[in-house]
Amino acid sequence: MPSVSEQPSMTERPIQPADRSAERREYAPEPARPRQVSKRTTVSVQDVSITYRTALDRKAHTMRQRLLSMGRGGPPNIREVNALRGVSFDVAQGTVMGIVGPNGAGKSTLMRALAGILPPTSGTIEVNGRVSTLLALGVGFNANLTGRENVLLGGLAAGLTRAEIRDRYDEIADFAALEDNFIDMPMRTYSSGMYGRLAFAVAVHMEPDILLVDEALSAGDARFKHKAFAKMQELMAQARTIFLVSHALGSIVDLCNDAIWLQKGQLIARGEPQEIVDAYTDSMNVKRDAISMEDT
Repeated sequence: MPSVSEQPSMTERPIQPADRSAERREYAPEPARPRQVSKRTTVSVQDVSITYRTALDRKAHTMRQRLLSMGRGGPPNIREVNALRGVSFDVAQGTVMGIVGPNGAGKSTLMRALAGILPPTSGTIEVNGRVSTLLALGVGFNANLTGRENVLLGGLAAGLTRAEIRDRYDEIADFAALEDNFIDMPMRTYSSGMYGRLAFAVAVHMEPDILLVDEALSAGDARFKHKAFAKMQELMAQARTIFLVSHALGSIVDLCNDAIWLQKGQLIARGEPQEIVDAYTDSMNVKRDAISMEDT
């Protein structure tokens, strides 16, 4: 399910290229990794940059206000934020890619770009397969609809037919484990944990080729976290491609077989999850203990 900390505000708009076809270029292929030799590429990100334009004058929300401001002779009070800068990587089928970095590094922006929510300002993204997204708590849900109705909504958004959704409904409801008939109550009555549990249940039962998860493994109580962890391992065994953004670095090490480190919109390093986590925590001057591995 679509679902973040780095989502642009209503005054921020990503700059879109006038002609997307002009941005497509030829690139040398990334050196093959031994464990991915015989697998097809499911996601290819090539020289992707995303820039937001933000109005510094909070009053200048309308075109009229902005024109009046320009008519006074002052320069446009606009700031450009480079959320991603020339990011490139290829991901093969069956890869579980962990993404680490501090707040504001561009992790969630990258996930939204992979989901097709944010178009790149420049560069290209190619995604091969059905994508299921879990990007932020409750994003894609209508709080005025019941949980049951939102399961239908999420399934239709994922490209399933109504018959396919009906076939999977009981499994989704059992996995979310909402008690006291909350599944038939408006989602505005849900706690944050209940929201997260249902969102996760819907996303992982859509049989995605590619699953995008942004900080969603922290949803729910301890029992649900164990269920979520086991479901992720099940998807891994089915050779699904998974992208996992998390500040819980222990989850990155335990679940992922590849990792990248983003910093200020740039790809700093890619490699084995433990190596990337070690390099990242060293750069933050943080000890690798139970606290940092749970949430840094």
